Amino acid sequence: MASLETLQHLVPQVRRDILRMVHQVNSGHPGGSLGCVEFFVTLYNHMMEYSTDFDMDGKNEDLFFLSNGHISPVFYSTLARSGFFDVSELATFRKLDSRLQGHPTTHEGLPGVRIASGSLGQGMSVAIGAAEAKKLNGDSHLVYSLHGDGELQEGQNWEAILYAGAKGIDNLISTIDYNKQQIDGSTDDVLPLGDLRPKLETFGWVVIEVEKGNELESVVKGMEAAKAASGKQKPVAVLLHTVMGNGVDFMMHTHAWHGKAPNDEQLATGLAQNEETLGDY
Repeated sequence: MASLETLQHLVPQVRRDILRMVHQVNSGHPGGSLGCVEFFVTLYNHMMEYSTDFDMDGKNEDLFFLSNGHISPVFYSTLARSGFFDVSELATFRKLDSRLQGHPTTHEGLPGVRIASGSLGQGMSVAIGAAEAKKLNGDSHLVYSLHGDGELQEGQNWEAILYAGAKGIDNLISTIDYNKQQIDGSTDDVLPLGDLRPKLETFGWVVIEVEKGNELESVVKGMEAAKAASGKQKPVAVLLHTVMGNGVDFMMHTHAWHGKAPNDEQLATGLAQNEETLGDY
């Protein structure tokens, strides 16, 4: 379990990785990736019990499933910085024959990736299945998942949410990246989600709300509270209020950077706003 100081060193480095990965191929999704840096750093360096000696079964360790797979840059950076593969491989992002595809896939055998994702709405169902498998195997470890708020416009999520609540899947912690932005605009403009907290509670979930989802200490406290709430006959949802593009001023608070790469000047500006801490790849 890493200290808060260690996590604080990781955050700007992961942001730098994201910016450089997307810039070098002029392709990718920086906005949502930047908004979830604090979550990923906390999850992999403070919350989860896992082995970097990766196998697909994941027995006797915590599991994570990324449902909104387009934010792969933050996922790949976190996996590399956590020791799943060499940091230098980040330079292959989205290139021909790379294991680091634009959306995570499994046939390349990238350590840390257990499902192909990016077809939105499917991750919740997979996470529930993995959680049930752990119960059947007598494995007391937890299953974590991450979902976009716009992704909840997909109906399959709500069938899965209903199922998890009804069946008491209490070894599951699903986080919603609640930045209120999606590819075509704000979620309120595209398809309003309403008040998610009472909806999830009505479906039988415990809800932990983290109002400052880009403040590291708040994320740590929120995820610790979610873990403490698990194992009590209800699944746990974390509503993580984040800012799309967080940490790079010109990318923040807008959907415009959902899937757009920075140019050379914008890259330099973004890197200057995030001091190097561990060394770029």
